[in-house]
Amino acid sequence: MEADEIDPQAEAAVRRQSWIPIPHSRIGLKILRAVSRVVTRVQNRNPPSVGSVVDRTIPGPAGDVDARLYRPEADGPVPTVVFLHGGGFVLGSIATHDWLCRHLVRESGCNVLSIDYRLAPEHPFPAAVEDAYAAVEWAAANPDATGGNGTLAVAGDSAGGTLAAVAALMAAERDGPEIAYQLLVYPGIGIDEDHQSVRDHAGIVLDEADLRWFRTCYYDSDVHERNPYADPSNACDLSGVPPATVITAGFDPLRDGGRAYAEQLVRDGVDTNYVNYEDMVHGFMTLQGVDRARTSIAAAADDLAGALRDE
Repeated sequence: MEADEIDPQAEAAVRRQSWIPIPHSRIGLKILRAVSRVVTRVQNRNPPSVGSVVDRTIPGPAGDVDARLYRPEADGPVPTVVFLHGGGFVLGSIATHDWLCRHLVRESGCNVLSIDYRLAPEHPFPAAVEDAYAAVEWAAANPDATGGNGTLAVAGDSAGGTLAAVAALMAAERDGPEIAYQLLVYPGIGIDEDHQSVRDHAGIVLDEADLRWFRTCYYDSDVHERNPYADPSNACDLSGVPPATVITAGFDPLRDGGRAYAEQLVRDGVDTNYVNYEDMVHGFMTLQGVDRARTSIAAAADDLAGALRDE
């Protein structure tokens, strides 16, 4: 499931980021968010070009939710992908995933609507889920506002991959918007500290203390941990959810949970493409300067474009 060693470019990128540890306190979290905003502004100085970028708000259950719509160079309406960023439910933003979303637009030819959902611990479960699902409902009901053709997909990485999977499950169970595809990039689903991937690779990007801190912030109560809308691996039946691409990384502690969810989808009859990048680490698709990041985004975009073209 993992290569003999981490890709040298990814390893170098991880070393460059290691000077910013994840704090396990609210004060430290505020400082890290502020530092992240500065670092992100520098990283995004020369972004990949797309057809257009529009910042806007969409209605959410607790007020307006910030969103960014990326449009490709295209004549006429195209499918729309609702994108949910990673960050353990406590970090991340539209800005931190701007580079990834732009490349996803360029490679897929789809609109990407990136959502700034509410973060924990200030807003624990189910706030992020509610915002994510509200964004899906809005995108489905307002294709003209996105330049969409009525075909809809969900995508996300890490915690955002979890939210994308949950939105797909909710839509299936609630007779909600029709979602044609789900792209789950190293999703934080079914994480278990007994997993081999956690035992072997905790400490590479994410350590066990980070995983526990994220869980404590997000769930707020142990009662929520068994809720399928918090972790879709708890669902009894996934047969109604849309086809999926599930991507994991060989040196990611979340790898085995993502693989198990892909297997769960297959068992329930869901057409699923599972891809494991054996020499990669958690978060690799956002690592600028890593060649595999670009090629993996292109491959994922091909899955999206192929599935949505058939709709």
